[in-house]
Amino acid sequence: MRSFRDRDRDRDPALRARRWAGGLALALVLPLAGCASGTGTGTDGDADSGRPGASSTAPAPSATAAPEVRAQLRVDGDVRQYLLHRPPAPAADGDDGPRPLLVAFHGRGADAAELRAKTRLERAATARGMLVAFPEGLGRGWGAGTRATKQRPDPGLDVRFTEALIKHLVRTERADPGQVYVAGFSNGGSMALRMAAERPALLAGAASVSGQLPTGDAAVEPTGPVPVMVVYGADDPVRPLAGLPSPPPDPKEPILPTRSARDSAAAFAAAGGAGEPVTRQQKGYERTVWRLGKEASGGSRRPDGTVQLLVVDDAGHTWPGSTVPPPEGFGPVSRALDATDTILDFLTGPGR
Repeated sequence: MRSFRDRDRDRDPALRARRWAGGLALALVLPLAGCASGTGTGTDGDADSGRPGASSTAPAPSATAAPEVRAQLRVDGDVRQYLLHRPPAPAADGDDGPRPLLVAFHGRGADAAELRAKTRLERAATARGMLVAFPEGLGRGWGAGTRATKQRPDPGLDVRFTEALIKHLVRTERADPGQVYVAGFSNGGSMALRMAAERPALLAGAASVSGQLPTGDAAVEPTGPVPVMVVYGADDPVRPLAGLPSPPPDPKEPILPTRSARDSAAAFAAAGGAGEPVTRQQKGYERTVWRLGKEASGGSRRPDGTVQLLVVDDAGHTWPGSTVPPPEGFGPVSRALDATDTILDFLTGPGR
């Protein structure tokens, strides 16, 4: 078993090439349909192919818009990158109104293409008419906690970037501001939970796979009601189900202490005025549900929604239902649950 400092990201290029070979091989063959710039302030090459790119401004939504683009947005002086998946344009007589938006955060040491390949979120979102944005983290990671570090002296940088990205896509892609969701894996899952905790009025729901709320001097506290789903492997060897209150030191990128998966979910339930949870054993996983209180403060769009914790049997630090082999030491992938469909059903369904 590798140490925690090696599991959630890769430091040695040769080691990274071996461990992520399966995921990246699939990711790199998925073509990008275009190249756009969110601000028109620079160029953006086709990073997957190595071809140089040309500067262009973000196009207005149209019936002929490419289904997927690599785009960029300048925020706080940084040019941030993201992949954007657009659903097919509706027929001439179809509904061309605002579309739901999902922002999906990759894990530490990974990238947008790897998460896209592992989750196939864009395929599942197509059937729901959703936009999906896969942003790229600075240094292949996210500032999921509130503690400033040498590597991340501004702990609020990624929160502001996500806010700016959402506003940009509402303006340029007709994303529906009332149907904005976030999701993520591992460090990206913790980032999704941070957004839900600190910006509940901005979101209609959030989901995390293998990610927990930071605690200790990096603590993130939920501030209002929002539907949240936490999916967690019962046998996660990287970020244990019981949390990591005292992670080992890491000089390159500090690993943040975390609550347990249950305590992470329970914190959102408490912020949403939920009552006692109900737990049921289902085939291959255990589901615990808290129902948010109707009188909860915070301006939630769905005060009658739920917070849910799904603990998946025989699953490691992996995305349940994925067909992409995980890195060595991350544990097994459960086939009892399709996390992608489960999350999207939860976020967009009437019974959240």
